[in-house]
Amino acid sequence: MPYSHHSHSGQFCAHAKDTLEEVVRTAIASGFRTYALTEHMHREKEDFYPEEEASYTEEGLVQLADAFYAEAVRLREMYAGQIDLPIAFETEWIRPSTLGLIRSLVAKHPYDFLIGSVHHVHTIPIDFDKHTYQSAREKAGGTDERLFEDYFDSQYEMLQALQPAIVGHFDVIRLMSDEPNTGFQKFKGVWTKALRNLEYIISYDGVLELNSAALRKGLDEPYPCLEVCETFRRMGGRFSMSDDSHGIEQIGTNYRRLLHFIEKASIPNIYIADCNSQSGADRRSPTPRFSSVSISQLKNHAFWAANP
Repeated sequence: MPYSHHSHSGQFCAHAKDTLEEVVRTAIASGFRTYALTEHMHREKEDFYPEEEASYTEEGLVQLADAFYAEAVRLREMYAGQIDLPIAFETEWIRPSTLGLIRSLVAKHPYDFLIGSVHHVHTIPIDFDKHTYQSAREKAGGTDERLFEDYFDSQYEMLQALQPAIVGHFDVIRLMSDEPNTGFQKFKGVWTKALRNLEYIISYDGVLELNSAALRKGLDEPYPCLEVCETFRRMGGRFSMSDDSHGIEQIGTNYRRLLHFIEKASIPNIYIADCNSQSGADRRSPTPRFSSVSISQLKNHAFWAANP
C-alpha cells in the first residue's frame, strides 16, 4: 500500500526517463504494494510526437511495445512477492484506424487491463504543449467550450468502443485551457457531455483514476477535478489511484496531496486491480477484478510516514 495504476519509463517512452527496472525498484523502495506498468500504445507515423520522429518508424514502435511487454513479464516474475506489477497499456484515440492498432495489441499480448485515455482532439494533441492545444481549439471553433465538448464526444466514442477497465485522466482537456481550475459546470453543454460519459463508465463497471500528475503540472486539483469526483461518487462510481509517473523522480509525487483531496471529495474506498485473482480467466480479455481498501485503512498505512 498504496497503489498506482499508471506509469511510464524512459526505456519505452521517449518523453520519460529511467529504465523499467529502475521504476520497479523505486516503487518497491517507496512502499508501493501495487504498481502497474502501463506504457503508451504505438501510433501511426502521422501521429508521432517530435521526439519520436527522428528515432522511430511505425514498425519500430510496434517492436518497442513488444519489448515492453516482454520486459514487464520478466520484472513481474523477478519481483513477485515484493510488489504486484499488473501489465497494461495506455490507449490513444486519434483517428478511426487507431482502433485497429488497439485490437492488434490486445490480440498479441495478454494484458491485465487497458487504461482508456484521449490525448488528441481532431487528431491534434491537447496536452503536449500550448501551441498544439491552441491549434486543436481553433479547429474546434475557437473556444475552450467548443473544444471541451469535442473532447468529451471523442472520449465517449473511446469508452463505447473499448470499455476500458480504468479511465485515464478523465478531464486532461483542462490542462492547457485558459481557466484550468474552474471546472466544467459553467458550460451547460460540456457538463451534459461529461455526465453522459460518467454514466456510461458506471454502466459497464469502469473505474476512474485519481491521477496526481495534474498537481505536478501546476493544477490545483488532480484529474478529475472536485466537481467531477463528487458527482461520480454520488453516482456510485469507483476510483483508483495513479501517479502517472514518467521516471523515478515522479513515483508517488504529490500522493499526500492526493490523499487530502480524496478525503475532501468524501471518496470512501480506493479500488485496486487484482490481477493475481484471474487464474483460469481469459487473460486476453483485459477486465480485471478489483479489490478495495477504505480510506481509513489507506491513511493509516506506514507508507505516509516514509513518504511525507
